[in-house]
Amino acid sequence: MLEKLQRVEDKFREIESQLGDPSIIADVERFTKLTRELAALEPIVKKFREYKKILAQIDEDKNLLETAGDEELKNLAAEELDELKKSKSEFDKELPILLLPKDPNDEKNVIVEIRGGVGGDEAALFAGDLFRMYTRYAENQGWKVDIVDSNPTTIGGFKEISFTIDGAAAYSKMKYESGTHRVQRVPVTESSGRIHTSAVTVAVLPEAEEVDVEINPNDLRIDTYCASGAGGQYVNRTETAIRITHLPSGIVVQCQDEKSQLKNKEKAMRVLRARVRDLAVREQNEAIAADRKNQVGSGDRSERIRTYNFPQGRVTDHRIGLTLHKLDAILNGDLDEIISALITADQTKKLSEQN
Repeated sequence: MLEKLQRVEDKFREIESQLGDPSIIADVERFTKLTRELAALEPIVKKFREYKKILAQIDEDKNLLETAGDEELKNLAAEELDELKKSKSEFDKELPILLLPKDPNDEKNVIVEIRGGVGGDEAALFAGDLFRMYTRYAENQGWKVDIVDSNPTTIGGFKEISFTIDGAAAYSKMKYESGTHRVQRVPVTESSGRIHTSAVTVAVLPEAEEVDVEINPNDLRIDTYCASGAGGQYVNRTETAIRITHLPSGIVVQCQDEKSQLKNKEKAMRVLRARVRDLAVREQNEAIAADRKNQVGSGDRSERIRTYNFPQGRVTDHRIGLTLHKLDAILNGDLDEIISALITADQTKKLSEQN
């Protein structure tokens, strides 16, 4: 482990040196890439340097215990040594986690798509509940939410809604939300008071930059049309809505949220790049799909990941067997405990695979 950490620190110093090179400073793309790489390495290097100081102090205190003639000094050294060993033990747990391979998408913004599944109107209502939950969670994280497209129902909720979340390391936390979310409650349309079970699917895609996926403009069919729904005379009579079809894959993306056709096209292209990239990744992983299903946060949209039980006020994440009796708080965006537990389980699994 120490050898790996030393290599990371050597790489950190090398990048620091490169960032002082005028030719690299002049190359915006290269400079930006190195700056991001440095920022990713900095937490590891900071911890490693603290760890080295602790190791050095432990050696010094051990030497004092062996050579010092002053009993008081020996007692002080022994007390300090006990504290240092406790700190070293904590570092011994933290450092292997920091050395785990990073998901290259973790720092990216995300595209979230929520679709009502089994349950009709009740599923659509719960899709609206999940949208509000993620919106509030994003606000708590200091992230920005922007709707791309939505298909609302007359009684509230959405048949489907897609939106972007822009913020620091948004994908690193939101990626665990991909899958089927099940709700058990008495629908507002149910007169007999029976509990119904409905389902909503959530897809979380890392936003793909133009350098991540190449889309040939000749492979696109772009249609414009009048936006539907509320918005007044301007929205309904002007062809501002955009529908983009990626002909090779058949992927269709539409956006009508903005009054500007250009802005709708920009939003739609963000989603299209993410979907095309996601399709390519899923095709590459078909051979190991069975293994991926066993991983926390595999992103398999057919996988039932969580149940929200209203009569009992509980939420259960089936991947890690976690049950919390705080349904209202969770639906109000308090997802930290669940996501932290999922991250810990994911890290533990990866550590065990390395050993």
